[in-house]
Amino acid sequence: MPPPDDNLLFDRLAHVRADVIAQLNRRIVGQSEVIDRMLVALFSRGHCLFIGVPGLAKTLLVASTAKALGLASGRIQFTPDLMPADVTGGEVLDEDRTTGQRQLRFVPGPVFTNLLLADEINRTPPRTQAALLQAMQEGHVTIGRQTYAIQAPFQVFATQNPIEQEGTYPLPEAQLDRFMLSIDVDYPSEAEEVLIVERTLGDLGPEPEPVLDRDTLLALQDLVRRLPAHDGVTQYAVKLARATRPGPGAPEVVRQYVQWGAGPRASQFLALGARVRAALDGRLTPDIEDVRAIAPSVLSHRVIPSFAAEAEGMRAADVVRRLIDSVPA
Repeated sequence: MPPPDDNLLFDRLAHVRADVIAQLNRRIVGQSEVIDRMLVALFSRGHCLFIGVPGLAKTLLVASTAKALGLASGRIQFTPDLMPADVTGGEVLDEDRTTGQRQLRFVPGPVFTNLLLADEINRTPPRTQAALLQAMQEGHVTIGRQTYAIQAPFQVFATQNPIEQEGTYPLPEAQLDRFMLSIDVDYPSEAEEVLIVERTLGDLGPEPEPVLDRDTLLALQDLVRRLPAHDGVTQYAVKLARATRPGPGAPEVVRQYVQWGAGPRASQFLALGARVRAALDGRLTPDIEDVRAIAPSVLSHRVIPSFAAEAEGMRAADVVRRLIDSVPA
């Protein structure tokens, strides 16, 4: 069992989940599964990629989440002409008018925040996309010979439009692997869409209010990594991630439809995501179903379909769903 202080934090976690969802529902209609998975990434201290067509409130969801958590937030609208310095910041030359002495001064970019919204991240060239890599993995930025730390927590919530191809640059696999989860944001139901129209044509209602502070969020993020996990759950997470890799012993669906599988980071995120999902549900330890539930979002952007899959119209998400069914607990 966790120490006494951890017990209090653990009890707080389930209440925080309910409070955050209540605040988000002030502005967001539906999308309950998207919100649940986003909260898993948030309390795992992981980055998140939202994939969906325009107009599905992806940007509004991220902005509302930052307000509900009382976090500093920033937004970068990724465009083809965006430069790396527009993301990280850069050095400017200052001159002292009295002495005439010149020196370089670092001006922080929008990446120096807690929750960064990278809007339409696939609209900018790879050079600018790469400006986020160091920050996402290490939590700091190097400019010239100087390294600048980003205050924790630092998480990137990025949006991507899957249908618009002109003027877009697919994210490289190395950057995709930095995202803990990729979440598909689907169309609302008819009843939800009616409610969306009614809200947007009238009073939008109150904005989300902070239900958490930065220090408590950090404590909760640390807590979930200390919670116990059954060895069988960890072993199943590793087994599922390894099953995505083509080779001898791989499931038939992988040998037929997968070119490259997920790396060890997928195993880590499967185990951690299952632990956080259980904790948010008020359960001290996760089970196999927690791994299965989080697996599509962890694995889909890490599995590279083969030419056979593309020829048959099989997406990575389709392969992952069939894979989960084929790997026994």
